[in-house]
Amino acid sequence: MKGRAIVAVTNDLSTDNRVHRTCSVLVELGYEVLLVGRALPGSLPLDRPYATHRMRLLFRNGALFYAEYNVRLFFLLVMKGSKLIVANDLDTLLAAFLVARLRGRKLVYDSHEYFTEVPELAERPGVRRIWLAIERWIFPKLKQVITVNDSIARAYQQRYGILPAVVQNIPMPRDLGELLSRSELGLPADRFILILQGSGINVQRGAEEAVEAMRDLPDALLLLVGGGDAWPVLERMVKEGGLEDRVRLLPRMPYEQMMQYTRNADLGLSLDKDTNLNYRYSLPNKLFDYFRAGIPALVTDLPEVAGIVRKFDAGLILERPDPAQIARTVRSVMADPARREALRRNAIFAARSLDGVLEVATLKAVLEPLG
Repeated sequence: MKGRAIVAVTNDLSTDNRVHRTCSVLVELGYEVLLVGRALPGSLPLDRPYATHRMRLLFRNGALFYAEYNVRLFFLLVMKGSKLIVANDLDTLLAAFLVARLRGRKLVYDSHEYFTEVPELAERPGVRRIWLAIERWIFPKLKQVITVNDSIARAYQQRYGILPAVVQNIPMPRDLGELLSRSELGLPADRFILILQGSGINVQRGAEEAVEAMRDLPDALLLLVGGGDAWPVLERMVKEGGLEDRVRLLPRMPYEQMMQYTRNADLGLSLDKDTNLNYRYSLPNKLFDYFRAGIPALVTDLPEVAGIVRKFDAGLILERPDPAQIARTVRSVMADPARREALRRNAIFAARSLDGVLEVATLKAVLEPLG
């Protein structure tokens, strides 16, 4: 046994497959793993081959949440003791860095997104300056940094002179179980089903435009699965627009259960807007999940996402997530069964070609020398 590795995130641990992969690799490398996150109302039970701990916090968002989380994490890291700390995203990095410096522990920083460029910060310049100050102080001192794609890696290199290792969010081969039928899931057999999934269905990610497009798609059904900042807005839009028969909002659920809905869909949506660098360079997990489910994707023309769709001809690309454009593109593919079948075959080929095992090898190459 190489000792303890503590992996820190600010989510509730339920649906983060990237972090689960990191923990699994650490277990394979001989570490005693503790994954630390937070408890939320309705957090799903966990069954993991490593230890987990959800902190119950007084605050759920805003500056007080981040302050409380990092103070609590700091003392937990000091009290628990570990050989290695893995900080996921900038909102866990301050406490992890301080403890690593004070206690001489090794630190890996895994940046899941271009954190200081997210729209929530772009619209709050004062708050963004604080996060940038933390990043500018710590990032140049880091030895091991990982991120999700080449675009974000190059952006960090340009800013700080450090090129992170790239570990993409390509899922590992995983038994999804026997496919349930649409009727077993309560889905209509005769509708064209669109799906937009993810725990971060937030502002400027195209969900509102997708709902609006459903006004012009009477023969289709949109499934929104997960949650995020935009959820209350989406619920209101569906109710006020009388779209209950065309749009269903389903809560966060275990991965295998969510993928039952995805595997029964016809088209997956990834509609991030090019309004900030984080979204421009995003490569969300859901794109790989769609391919793994054997369905093509409808995406906006952003470099990482559209690049993969173009490479495999495994979907359709929009200039921007305009409701009229979405509806028009969906109608065109609905009316062309041959094109739809070709895209489906290409999506299956893309899933086979995008090998999560190779990403694990890259992750091991970063983590193994630290033991």
